[in-house]
Amino acid sequence: AGEWLRIDEELHREANAQTQALALMVQGRVYYEVMEEYWPRAREDASLPDVMREYGEIWTAKPKVLVSRTRLSADHNTRIIGGDDAIEQLAALRAETDGSISVGGAALATQLLRAGLLDELLLFTHPAILGFGRPLFDDYDVPIDLDLLEQRSFEQGVTMHRSAIRDAKEAGSC
Repeated sequence: AGEWLRIDEELHREANAQTQALALMVQGRVYYEVMEEYWPRAREDASLPDVMREYGEIWTAKPKVLVSRTRLSADHNTRIIGGDDAIEQLAALRAETDGSISVGGAALATQLLRAGLLDELLLFTHPAILGFGRPLFDDYDVPIDLDLLEQRSFEQGVTMHRSAIRDAKEAGSC
């Protein structure tokens, strides 16, 4: 993670609660591999604060789908979906899943937005200008109308915005 991230205990507790409430996490390969490298080991690391060890437990136990063309196996309650019909497989999985599903990874989120499979965006903005990195939804060329559902500010200056995507079903036809 970048030094520019401002993740204190307050923000981590919010992330833990949000993640605990999920039915399923869907993650792209790059995002998943960053998480996989750190969080399973964090559970047992006595040098870490309780809130981080707790997130390690939550992430490791939570059902996950890794969307990848190259990975053949994954641990930590993870199944792999890949291939040319991955978005169709995810649409079917969404239809049969009760509860909220999160998406991690900019490219994957853009593909799901294009397919009309995202209902909401939950974005955390850190007070930093990087000048590099992949912008979110950089491969999406249609305006996205949002309705703000919730916003919250954290002590370190991070803001959370949860927004509904207007006409999510119609977005896939553009």
